[in-house]
Amino acid sequence: MVIDHTGLPDVSKPVDGPGFQKFVRLIERDNIWSKVTCPERLSVGWLPDYADVVPLARHLVERLPDRLLWGTDRPHPNLRADMPDDGKAVDFTPRIAPDVDAQAKLLVDNPTRPYRGR
Repeated sequence: MVIDHTGLPDVSKPVDGPGFQKFVRLIERDNIWSKVTCPERLSVGWLPDYADVVPLARHLVERLPDRLLWGTDRPHPNLRADMPDDGKAVDFTPRIAPDVDAQAKLLVDNPTRPYRGR
């Protein structure tokens, strides 16, 4: 299973695997959104620059650019130790959304849509 009981994807599984593709199809519905955030929660062993999270997140950004939101989740209320470096989370963004248009959708355009009813 690529999605665990928390709804988090298993980054050790392939992007084209059945579990992750089921997740992608779910987001394709008109009323479903996803966050591409918190790479520290998904990375196995907090790899440098969250390299193991990049393929899944980038796939979502490429396939579903209008259905995603981004954020650092600061102040990380569910963590008690090993607080992530929010600067690294910000640096993660261009790795999953390499062009300016994709970054604008994640950071500006998409977050305003639910509040404007579009």
